[in-house]
Amino acid sequence: MAEQDSVAIIGAGLMGAASAWALARRGRPVTVFEQFPIGHKQGSSHGSARIVRRGYSDTLYVELTGRAFDLWDELEAESGTSPLRMLGGLDFGPTRDVPGVARLLAEAGVEHEVLSASEAADRWPGMKFDGDVVYHRQAGTVDADQAVHLLIDRARAAGATVRPETRVTAVEPRGDGVTVRCADGTELTVSCAVVAAGGWAAGLLAGLVELPPLTVTQEQVFHFPRRDLSVPAWPSVIHERDAAEGHAVYHLAGGRDGGPNDDRKIGIHFAGTVTTAADRDGRVSDAVRDEAVEYVRRWLPGLDPRPSSEATCLYTSTASQDFVLDRHGPLLICSPCSGHGAKFAPLIGEFVADLVTGGAPPPDRFRIAAHAGAPVGRPVSL
Repeated sequence: MAEQDSVAIIGAGLMGAASAWALARRGRPVTVFEQFPIGHKQGSSHGSARIVRRGYSDTLYVELTGRAFDLWDELEAESGTSPLRMLGGLDFGPTRDVPGVARLLAEAGVEHEVLSASEAADRWPGMKFDGDVVYHRQAGTVDADQAVHLLIDRARAAGATVRPETRVTAVEPRGDGVTVRCADGTELTVSCAVVAAGGWAAGLLAGLVELPPLTVTQEQVFHFPRRDLSVPAWPSVIHERDAAEGHAVYHLAGGRDGGPNDDRKIGIHFAGTVTTAADRDGRVSDAVRDEAVEYVRRWLPGLDPRPSSEATCLYTSTASQDFVLDRHGPLLICSPCSGHGAKFAPLIGEFVADLVTGGAPPPDRFRIAAHAGAPVGRPVSL
């Protein structure tokens, strides 16, 4: 028999950890299963720097970022620590809708400026720009590693049980809930199971839930040394180039992963190879590295174009770049993904808690049915 109102969460990345915090502080009995150690680097929730920002060319995400920032503030108030580093954000490029981003920021009451390329280059020496640039202050980075640990710590403090290095092999819906089976032979029957397993989610749910197509890719990031350490760290940047020039690029202050001098993190967005969570090889593509180096030479003269380090991570993406958040009987599917979910983690946790407890549903666009025939989006926002 399932313990009344009990919840299992499968996966302790950013989304699973945030869901555990949200549910535990509502008084729900929560058990979190993570196949690797907490804070591992096998999935999509590691690293010291991910972009947080308000700037999107989509009204929904502009609104949701505001709600997410409020919850990051709650986490800071509860834990005494913030994983955020607020440095501002810049958007530009011939295929970035700068006027649209600025308009949506204005409608949301977000302080921002639109600058010419020369004005932006004067303000942030060492960067080059193409066309108008929109700048807003409510942006920067989140330390994903730190955020995972903070969320898990707060969930534990609220009563959650966390079982690291415990691989779930099956979830089996039953009349009284869901039985979670583990590789070590243990099992637990709960009222609801939240599958927040990133690149492993589709395999766990095969035959149980008809998910929209989820494509897993191995993406690559690079750190480049800053030439002038007296220059303050630049804002986070989204640069959408013409397709003929290359992929969209994001770059941001590297934080701890950037070493003692805060080397700049450069990502070539959606340039990775299709893989699976189990079969990724962790190898960096020579072609993607070359593209990153050429990008630095062309656009970032304030950086040394020789990378100091490189790493891979997983994206799990839908065709439209929208998230998947829905309930199917006693199973809850949590896949805020597509390379731009990290900034929303505490809000995703609240959405999950509402789905579990019968509260307000998440946006309709995140339901499984909404993904059927959804238009394919251009992957730009992180």
